[in-house]
Amino acid sequence: MANVIRNCLLTKQLSNFKNLCGLQALRNKSDVRTVTLIPGDGIGPEISVAVQKIFKAANVPIEWEVEDVTPVKGPDGKMGIPQRAIDSINKNTIGLKGPLATPIGKGHRSLNLAIRQAFHLYANVRPCRSIDGVETLYNDVDVVTIRENTEGEYSGIEHEIVPGVVQSIKLITKNASLRVAEYAFEYATQNNRKTVTAVHKANIMRMSDGLFLQCCRDVAEKHPNIKYEEMYLDTVCLNMVQDPSQFDVLVMPNLYGDILSDLCAGLIGGLGVTPSGNIGKGGAVFES
Repeated sequence: MANVIRNCLLTKQLSNFKNLCGLQALRNKSDVRTVTLIPGDGIGPEISVAVQKIFKAANVPIEWEVEDVTPVKGPDGKMGIPQRAIDSINKNTIGLKGPLATPIGKGHRSLNLAIRQAFHLYANVRPCRSIDGVETLYNDVDVVTIRENTEGEYSGIEHEIVPGVVQSIKLITKNASLRVAEYAFEYATQNNRKTVTAVHKANIMRMSDGLFLQCCRDVAEKHPNIKYEEMYLDTVCLNMVQDPSQFDVLVMPNLYGDILSDLCAGLIGGLGVTPSGNIGKGGAVFES
């Protein structure tokens, strides 16, 4: 997580992080920004403590508001994020979280998904850039994956039709697709990027991915300064490991982004050296 913070703060790859975290505070030590810290599970509490020590040693003007997101039963009887944690992120508008585990099996909802949906964090942004001193098979990686973060196969809509037959719904909406496409083109414009590639499988999922593609095309028409391309997910994966330098900014539905962003992280040394931010209109949550 220390690498996540370092990259977010120092490489200027996540413009939203700079705006939301108020990096003007780094220039004026009298200003202190409160950030919600969710230590998470597994190694999360340990690395969260390390991050706090690093920030303290660097005299970064951030005050941590530590919150536990262990699910609690709400008035409706359903398990969910504690209201105190929700209020904290709504108040501070920015958070940093460690890994959150979701037990495998029936009845367990992903806390990561719950946080993204609760705060409308519609875009997951992961810049993957080759790092000096981290030796890999590639030395020219500079790719940004932008993933729709609230729907798709990760909508959490599943049910058992009959015993032994389970159905999972892939939800794609025009509003969410337009929103993430607009973010991708705005990101490319603000960061002097040249190309946005929409990643899809519309040859198979003609209606759902077809809608996503149409939304990307509509937004692309408003940004003639940015080159727009479309490519199948499997083709992108193949070409990415052959020559990652051919890609710039990639935008895609939820599941594809989950897979492809991890692949890109592997090109530069792994998830530990790859920053990731979940961006919404009113705030952002960054993660290890």
